[in-house]
Amino acid sequence: YPIQAIHVPKTVDNDLPFTDVSPGFGSVAKYTAVSCREAALDVASMCATSTKVFVMEVMGRHAGWIAAAAGLAKEDNDDAPHLILFPEIAFDKAAFMKKVEATVNKVGYCVIVVSEGARYEDGTFLADAGNTDAFGHKQLGGVAPVIAQMVKDELGYKYHWAVSDYLQRAARHIASATDVEQAYAVGRAAVEFAVAGKNAVMPTIERKKTKKYSWTIGEAPLKKVANVEKKMPRKFITKDGFGITPSAREYLAPLIGGESYPPYKDGLPQFAKLKLAPVAKKLNDAFEV
Repeated sequence: YPIQAIHVPKTVDNDLPFTDVSPGFGSVAKYTAVSCREAALDVASMCATSTKVFVMEVMGRHAGWIAAAAGLAKEDNDDAPHLILFPEIAFDKAAFMKKVEATVNKVGYCVIVVSEGARYEDGTFLADAGNTDAFGHKQLGGVAPVIAQMVKDELGYKYHWAVSDYLQRAARHIASATDVEQAYAVGRAAVEFAVAGKNAVMPTIERKKTKKYSWTIGEAPLKKVANVEKKMPRKFITKDGFGITPSAREYLAPLIGGESYPPYKDGLPQFAKLKLAPVAKKLNDAFEV
């Protein structure tokens, strides 16, 4: 029977093609940058006598957009994050250790943000647990402790590590207002596309070429979107492979703009809950399987 398929884009990994940004990413980017800055202040306060290296692991199996967002926390050269490890850049242990040691010697501590998909030159994940999931993807065992232990073994620094995991994509309390607005906009556009009779399309977010950040809704055919990953452009990553460039910052910064706090009650955020009430049957027996 006739059916329309309208794909509403969403992925915190920001790896969908043909859309300037994927709804969900702006808020994860904001959470990542804020968390990196706050954790760095904590490490800085104790580095003289205790922890000298902090490793923060974020999502991103093949694309380093979330890890890159942590770079927004850096305002001055000595600010955290001091190193970012991207899936797009092969991990060079010698260069990494040299940078970590130099940072600790200069700043007193070192904050590292690593994407879960960080890998060696041969494509092996640093966190390869040796298993595969239902989709045939390598099961990753957590790269933060791998990196932290590597630093301990090579340089002897005391460390701490953290894995953002579900927290980074569930942190509605610190959502980006820009992201929330875009999420509603693509959802609305999807309904409008369906009503207009369109099929097999995805509403997209198109960045306008204006001095002040602005955007509009476009569309892309699903057949061109499926099974395609948008990775970090090399021009967004510094020459040494451990940071973001000004062009990356120019792309990322507007996406975390503004706050969209949920209502609070008794000190805790309140979220809408679906009633999930049954509705009367609408299809006749001809459509039953």
